[in-house]
Amino acid sequence: MKLNFPIKGIHKGAAGSAQPEFTSPDMNNVRPFDALERKARGGQRPGLSKLYTQQITDRDAAVVAICSVTTVS
Repeated sequence: MKLNFPIKGIHKGAAGSAQPEFTSPDMNNVRPFDALERKARGGQRPGLSKLYTQQITDRDAAVVAICSVTTVS
């Protein structure tokens, strides 16, 4: 099955089986163009506020993922 990223956004006017191409009935925190290369391949929308006040990288680069690790002993 081939799934295309919904670069045309949300369309709530049709049933799921009749959804126009490149649209979705529901989306959350996504945008059609990635932030770094401006290519139409989908990307996460930036947050409205900073999660951390300190700088967590040594350069002006986007943080792609942050993992929380918990160990139990």
